[in-house]
Amino acid sequence: MNVARNLFQDRNVMEQVSEKHDDYSDTLIRRHIGPSEEEKSKMLQEVGCESLEALIKEVVPETIQLRDAFKLSGFNQPVSERDALRELKEIFSKNKLERSLIGTGYTDCIVPAVIQRNILENPGWYTQYTPYQAEISQGRLEALFYFQTMISDLTALPVSNASLLDEATAAAEAMSMSYGIVAKKEGSKNVFLVADNVHPQTRAVIKTRADAVGIEIREVSPQDVSFNGSEFGLLLQYPGTLGDLNNPEKIIEEAHRAGVLVTVASDLLSLALIKAPGELGADIAVGSAGRFGVPLGYGGPHAAFLATRDQFKRSVPGRIVGLSRDSRGRPAYRLALQTREQHIRREKATSNICTAQVLLAIMATMYAVYHGPEGIRRIAKRVAALTARLRDALKEAGINVAFENFFDTLYFPELDAASVRARAEKAGFNLRYPESGGVALTLDEKSTEGEIIQLARIISGKNLALPESSSAIPQALERKSSFLTAEVFNRYRSETEFLRYIKRLESRDLSLAQSMIPLGSCTMKLNATSEMLPLSWPEVTDMHPFAPQEQARGYRRLFSDLEKVLAEITGFDAVSLQPNAGSQGEYSGLIAIRRYHKSRGDENRRVCLIPKSAHGTNPASAVMAGYKVVAVECDLDGNISLEDLKHKTAEYAAVLGAIMITYPSTHGVFEEEIVEICE
Repeated sequence: MNVARNLFQDRNVMEQVSEKHDDYSDTLIRRHIGPSEEEKSKMLQEVGCESLEALIKEVVPETIQLRDAFKLSGFNQPVSERDALRELKEIFSKNKLERSLIGTGYTDCIVPAVIQRNILENPGWYTQYTPYQAEISQGRLEALFYFQTMISDLTALPVSNASLLDEATAAAEAMSMSYGIVAKKEGSKNVFLVADNVHPQTRAVIKTRADAVGIEIREVSPQDVSFNGSEFGLLLQYPGTLGDLNNPEKIIEEAHRAGVLVTVASDLLSLALIKAPGELGADIAVGSAGRFGVPLGYGGPHAAFLATRDQFKRSVPGRIVGLSRDSRGRPAYRLALQTREQHIRREKATSNICTAQVLLAIMATMYAVYHGPEGIRRIAKRVAALTARLRDALKEAGINVAFENFFDTLYFPELDAASVRARAEKAGFNLRYPESGGVALTLDEKSTEGEIIQLARIISGKNLALPESSSAIPQALERKSSFLTAEVFNRYRSETEFLRYIKRLESRDLSLAQSMIPLGSCTMKLNATSEMLPLSWPEVTDMHPFAPQEQARGYRRLFSDLEKVLAEITGFDAVSLQPNAGSQGEYSGLIAIRRYHKSRGDENRRVCLIPKSAHGTNPASAVMAGYKVVAVECDLDGNISLEDLKHKTAEYAAVLGAIMITYPSTHGVFEEEIVEICE
């Protein structure tokens, strides 16, 4: 718990410690709370306050001011940044890094050093504001424009958004999108079909999202799909979670005849070799850009994508970057279509996506720029060839795979999982052991011929020779079309020129590395460099989310400490770290409230009161959680109108489920009557 000492310090404690702490000048509070004593005095003089304490008493409502000095148990004394990093290193050394070939939508990759150093570790890229202001976001918007181009090319669908949170969220967004499109025409359709070979975490997220809004989920075998007129959408995984690679064209045709929209969840790297979803007839394609140069990071975040047909562009979640020409004919990028975006639609929004992993989407784009179409195809061919050679070696030893056609994943349903697991763990490998039995594994960009020989020995229990290269992709599914044809993907092959391109884009943006940005936002942080350094440590980045928990003891320790600290700060009994964004935290909280009412037999409480001063994601999250949003008026100072609140609570008393308040509000106001509002 000492790691967080830098972040939470009572001012009195700091003053007491500063005199005796040798490294006080190196503490986070000294280095990263900018104003000097002289500047503080000038500021206080300007606003007419004698001290910071006096200022706080004036701007924070008396009803919520702490009476006693705020302290955290176990956090009595600050440590230097150097000591904090040393302790973090010690915590993460408890992680046991094994070679994870678990797959399930999370696949390792090689992050080009030039991208790691100049984007991931560069505050000129990681502190930029959400690109609502195009004139100070041209570099980022250009990179996101090419992210969309990359996704559109690989999926063969003309419209892509500028990234989403993760693959499971993208699939859930595709479900909501399909429902919105079809329900407008045929309101009676409320069944969403999910293939049983979809990744398990995707199925779980979809079920939660569907339950909140009254959508029925039906799992089906992709080889045995039938339609009875109640379905509005179908989700297919291509290739499947256990590697099966089948041609879904007939299923898609049947779905379209039944008026059903089809979403295909795809592996981005595989699309360099196999037919694209758009070529198969899919209406929507979703997936993760993680294996395009984004580290595993124990499961995320990873930039996801959603691409669709042109006719559905006004139903796309998130934002789309467009290209215009200015008055001199020069290219100018801007946010073009945000028809479902929460900050515009508010209670009419059907998506609460906010920043959507912009930094990681840019990393994935630059990975494609760095390698180009030939490089991406070469990586994909190598992965596919190594997988096929491993299959052939084991086949000669009498061990059969479940599916003849695959890209990077093999499933051996007849293997004894316990004996293979013992050999794998002894050799330092994490494989996948499905609930259905047997063993599965997924190869990646880091796989080598030596590793394949090792895996053949682990699975068979004996030494095997590797056959020459072969293919497991059927001719009917081989990709013939070109991709990444834009000049940017074919121009920068030397690191020198590529680095200059990155720097040119960076110079077209305003970030916190250049200037204070007066727009308030939950996304703006000039994090201390010492806080960002661990993001490049292998023991932090190279951990698969489904690795055995005993291998992630460092992560578990950090999570446990953070949960305790946040519970103490917020005054709650328990904290969940699961939500992947603030918007998802809102959604999770509202779902918890819904389930609380349900547990008491009070399911009719479906109204959520939200003040007009709330952050845009608030009403959007409430709608997604199945609530009817009722707006509460604010007075001229931005405070919630108590009179209107009392009127609304009385009017909706029998069906009122929740009130949701952004605190302080988007306008920066602390509600003076917050205690009465809660009561």
